[in-house]
Order: sequence, then structure tokens, then C-alpha cells
Amino acid sequence: MTNRIQQAFAKKGQNLLNVYFTAGYPKLQDTVPLIQALTAAGADLIEIGMPFSDPLADGPVIQQSSSVALANGMNLYVLFEQLKDIRRQVPDTPLLLMGYLNPLMQFGMENFCREAAAAGVDGLILPDLPLVEYEEEYQAIFKQYGLQPVFLITPQTAPERIRHMDTLTDAFLYLVSGPGTTGSANTQDAGTQEAYFERIAAMNLRNPRLIGFGIGDKASFQRASQYAHGAIIGSAFIRALEDTADAPAAAKNFVSSILS
Repeated sequence: MTNRIQQAFAKKGQNLLNVYFTAGYPKLQDTVPLIQALTAAGADLIEIGMPFSDPLADGPVIQQSSSVALANGMNLYVLFEQLKDIRRQVPDTPLLLMGYLNPLMQFGMENFCREAAAAGVDGLILPDLPLVEYEEEYQAIFKQYGLQPVFLITPQTAPERIRHMDTLTDAFLYLVSGPGTTGSANTQDAGTQEAYFERIAAMNLRNPRLIGFGIGDKASFQRASQYAHGAIIGSAFIRALEDTADAPAAAKNFVSSILS
């Protein structure tokens, strides 16, 4: 059965925009209005960050948004309560939860997957979930609840590992653009980066690819989309939400600046 993520790629094919934001930021109740605003503005996928006190893949901008969201009172119980009716308002846009294992283990992985599925979540991005552990411990639970894992690929990921990841999901593969954390300036030269993107493209993988880390404006989005099916923007969007009195309006303006 085709899932919402596959449907989004089938519908558009290229230049898909996946926007990340942290649940409960800038205000606790901004989560659902931001999902609605991003969808209305034309975002193709939405990645909802589950704030955590030690987010290893996140740069300072997203770390700060996590700290604010936690101080606002965001946690998994609040998030699932906020999302319980989201599919009435946003029926088709793929929703992914991004976060780290520790809060999920405390919540209980099966409980978490059950709640996520009930809320209409399509996929999970868990950068600190080892591939072997996913296969041995959690794959059956993910499948039971129809949740697609999204795996991260870096320039150092071995081809055989990439091909194995490609068999374990029906979502997309997340190409980390280079070394560092989210939002960090890319220190790789353009030639090295392009060679990496082209090498992955030449593998003819079964799943589409989105490029993330260091994508922050129209130019970098368009450049990334030349080498993959689209791109993921997080830190730049979080910055656009700082000190705004109207987060949904800021979201619409931001997406428009990327896609217009």
C-alpha cells in the first residue's frame, strides 16, 4: 500500500521541500498552527522535532529551540495531544517526527509508535538509532504501526550500508550534505560535495533522496534539488521564527521565499 510519503514524491517528483520545526516553539501551542501554515504555503513534507536536552545531530539554533520548547512544557504526551486531530486539518501532507532514542525509550517504544500512528504520523527520523538495533528490536513494531524509518547517509557511509538502508524503508533517504551538525556552515568544497551527491544518485536506489544540513535559502534549496529529489530546511526556518509575534505568518513568508 502506498504511504503518504510515497504519494508526495509520486505527485511532485522533484524540488520537494521538507521543513523542520521544533514542536512547542516558539510557543507551546504553535505546533498545529505551524503545520497548517506550512502546508498552506506549499511545504511538501513536514518534520516535527521532538525536543530533547542532548540533541547530538543538531546545531545551536535547533538546540536553543529545543531548550525553549522544553521550558514551554513540551513533551511527548503534550505533542500527541496536540496532534490527535491533525489529520482532519491536514489530511495528505506527510508528517515525520524527528528526535532521539532516550525520550522514546522512557515513553516505551511500542507505546510511542502506537500514539504516533494514531496521530497520523508517517515516518520517524532517529539519528542515534543504530541500524542493527532497528532491525533486531524495532522493525516489527514500526511495520505493525505503519511507520517508515528515515535513515541518514553521510559522505562516509559505505555503499553496501546505503543499499541495505534502502531496503529497510519506503520513505526517503536523508543525505547529510557534509560534516557537522544541522545549520552549520558547510566546509566541504562544492566539487567534493557534488561528487558525493552524484555518487549516491548513480546508485539508482529504490527510494528518493532529500538533502539536508546547511540548506537555508532559495539558492541552496535549488542547488540541492539538482542532485536529489528535494531538500530539508530546519535551522534557517527556526531562525525565521525567532522573535516573531505571528509564527504562522512567518512560516508562510519563509516557504514563499524558498518556493517563489
